[in-house]
Amino acid sequence: MKKVVTWILIANGTQARVLEHGGPGKGLTSIKGLEWSIPPLQTQEIDSDRQGRGPTGGAMEARTDPAQHREAVFVKSVATALEEKQGEFDRLVISAAPIALGNLRKALSEGVKKRIVGELDKDLTNVPTAQLSKHFDGIIAV
Repeated sequence: MKKVVTWILIANGTQARVLEHGGPGKGLTSIKGLEWSIPPLQTQEIDSDRQGRGPTGGAMEARTDPAQHREAVFVKSVATALEEKQGEFDRLVISAAPIALGNLRKALSEGVKKRIVGELDKDLTNVPTAQLSKHFDGIIAV
């Protein structure tokens, strides 16, 4: 009988990692090469001091928040990586900050979405691996 491989994606808008669930009582292990992060924005990169000028000379509001746009692009790159690796796992559990989870839902391919067995709208990116199991009780048998 083939072993069922379950991956757990832990993410927010600036960092993500994938862990493999080895089965009940076997814990979670990090998967090398499936960890991503982007450096935090500097204050001057978030917004300029003045509003831009429109074609008629009036002030223009920014159409998108630079930080939100950057996080959406980051989450899309994580979704692309999962799509490329979808043959390596059978089931996927996602734990992500609420905004990142929404962006992930939009960015994931149908093939990856079919493998999702549970979601948790919680940012667990800073929780040590040894303490993650208790957060998934009820979603998977850890």
